[in-house]
Amino acid sequence: MDEGGHCTNGTRRRQSGFTTGRRRPRNAFPTRARRERGMHARPSRTVVPRRQTVEAPNGSSGGGVAPTRVRRQKRAIIAMLALAASGLSMTAVGAPANAEPGGPTMLDRKLAVRTAATGLVSPTGLAFIGDDDMFVLEKTTGRVQRVVNGVIAGTPLDLAVNSGSERGLLGIALHPDFPTNPGVYLYWTESTTGSDTSILGETPLLGNRVDRFVWNGSTLTFDRNLIKIRARQEDAGQPARANHNGGVISFGRDGKLYTFTGDLGRRGQLQNLTCGPTAVCPGQTVPDDQFGGPAPDNAHLSGVVLRLNDDGTTPTDNPFYGPGAAMGGEIGATVQKIFSYGHRNGFGMAVDPATGNVWLQENGDDSFSEINRLEPGMNGGWVQIAGPVQRVAQFKEIETTFGGQNLQQLRWPPSNIADTPDQALGRLFMLPGAHYRDPEFSWRWEVAPGGLGFLNSRALGPEFQGDLFMGAATAALNGGYLFHFNLTGNRRKIAVDDPRLKDRVADNLAKHEITESESLLIGRDFGVVTDIETSPDGNLSVLSLTNGAVYTIYRR
Repeated sequence: MDEGGHCTNGTRRRQSGFTTGRRRPRNAFPTRARRERGMHARPSRTVVPRRQTVEAPNGSSGGGVAPTRVRRQKRAIIAMLALAASGLSMTAVGAPANAEPGGPTMLDRKLAVRTAATGLVSPTGLAFIGDDDMFVLEKTTGRVQRVVNGVIAGTPLDLAVNSGSERGLLGIALHPDFPTNPGVYLYWTESTTGSDTSILGETPLLGNRVDRFVWNGSTLTFDRNLIKIRARQEDAGQPARANHNGGVISFGRDGKLYTFTGDLGRRGQLQNLTCGPTAVCPGQTVPDDQFGGPAPDNAHLSGVVLRLNDDGTTPTDNPFYGPGAAMGGEIGATVQKIFSYGHRNGFGMAVDPATGNVWLQENGDDSFSEINRLEPGMNGGWVQIAGPVQRVAQFKEIETTFGGQNLQQLRWPPSNIADTPDQALGRLFMLPGAHYRDPEFSWRWEVAPGGLGFLNSRALGPEFQGDLFMGAATAALNGGYLFHFNLTGNRRKIAVDDPRLKDRVADNLAKHEITESESLLIGRDFGVVTDIETSPDGNLSVLSLTNGAVYTIYRR
């Protein structure tokens, strides 16, 4: 788990699991017969050429606990204990429907869940290449497994990964014209040792990579690197970390590759610190770390969604393409790649099949988990703002009185957070043409969101077609929740029925607790969910890292 309470290491319970992926046409590669798991041969490690680099980044701080907040927290805890003593669940929404013993359950009686595949090691992403035929990523082993009819039928690729904390083999996307165009894109953290490692220092400074591989029907072969992104977090004077790598990638309806990377512990301009990690700005500009910054050069590109062509070049219609050209040099070229910035970290990104809008969930530290609909040139506000800007006082109150009280850094403590919305907005680092936007939905206290996906079919019934589903990045809440969201008619906002959610903020009572969002809970006990996809048969596939399994949600 990272400091925000999210699963970071690959839990290795080898259970049954099913992988899911985005809905695709029937595949040109025929489905193979069921095979014995132990019969597939493991290829030699793939070690992509790299250059040696020096080390780098990270940190934490403190604050006093307000007596008023302590009293409120005590009242909330007493209320929870009273409910527990009465044998009632605070988050139960009806009885579970048609579940396998010990597995996840659906709370809508029209839906049921079954295990589709098992035996996976810390799976993080999946993509369907045919009927009952999928690629599944394994975070800690670096393997891309091919799962056919629920059985691991082969290992088309085995990368030498650094899986320390939230690093590893993290994201997969198929080219929009797959299999005619056989490109398979992977986001992964490379090891400098030529073999798998979890030692934090054993990765290059730019150790997070997005690479294109080519599928020939049996193996994946390296084709090209699209981009290398910061990975190291051994900053001078900071504890070593390896979290907030993001890692989700997806092709949009525009044919462009959207890549999300978390803030990687940076405290620079892309984290809305115009002068770097200092409490006084305007004033002296402070480097983000021993490698430079706070300006967004290659080593300080973080907390962003990138938009790239399928060959890694930069689209000329990106929102900051013109401003980047005017800046020139490495910083300008980096800025040109950015679609949105000011993001903390997240494990889920999904493209609305009806509109092409890109949605991103964002994890908080102790406060304000978010669901965002991205816009070109959007500034999400982090680290100055989490949740709606009008709630900035609550953001500051929680982060200065609860948990680590340091936003997981020593360089910019939460005591620096603004006291008013206008003050917070005035501190944002605004690239030319950028605009701030509030999240479409948020929780006052962190609920640790995980994988995110749309259902692109009517297989679960017309009432679920086009709806958004989100899993958990922790099993601490409902054993790994599954939330379900309707969108409004123009598909630009989250639709709500509960009048308490009219402001699109769930005012839950504590971290990992879902008061006011009970009506959104549709499943439980999925463990840590890393991917949600529509399968070729139209059902919903849910990938569980902790259970090493892929689950299928279907209509009864």
